[in-house]
Amino acid sequence: MKEKIIEKATDMFLKLGFKSITMDDIAGEMCISKKTIYKFFCNKEVLVEETVEKVHDDVESTMHELFSKGYNAIEENFEIRQTFKEMFKSADTSPVYQLKKHYPEIYEKVNKRRTQECKIWFKANIEKGIAQGLYRSEIDVETFAAFYYILVFQINESTLYEKDAVILELKALEYHTRAMATEKGLIELEKQLSNPNI
Repeated sequence: MKEKIIEKATDMFLKLGFKSITMDDIAGEMCISKKTIYKFFCNKEVLVEETVEKVHDDVESTMHELFSKGYNAIEENFEIRQTFKEMFKSADTSPVYQLKKHYPEIYEKVNKRRTQECKIWFKANIEKGIAQGLYRSEIDVETFAAFYYILVFQINESTLYEKDAVILELKALEYHTRAMATEKGLIELEKQLSNPNI
């Protein structure tokens, strides 16, 4: 039952916002009593924290699955973007923006873990792109990974609507890729940008 509650709460929080959804709303959607929810979660903050952890675990699992598919570095970044777009397509407002605004302590806790993982992923992508001749070999990998992290998460933390964040993320990805790309990389970038589904 606990897992079902987390699953339903995650779905509702992402669709309608962490702040607006109450324990009553979740109980009503699941046709259970609020008392049943409180048997597993002493308050809403604990439920929010567990749902955020679940989303984070899902993201991590999805990323590892994508890394195993053998995409080139530029293709990989576009696939990651597309996957996140699909994962959060039901969200009206940016989940990161909401979390930071309404549950700053939970946001800070999750942010530490996210920061470490993302910098490792971004760095690995740049190293892969250099090895594949898609990114310039003289790039300062640590700096470019840090720049891209700041760019992407500044968008998510400060953009209210998810649809606006999606557009800005694409522009950030193009900017990031152009800053690093070789001639071969630019050809791959244009190929990705010409995809009507991006």
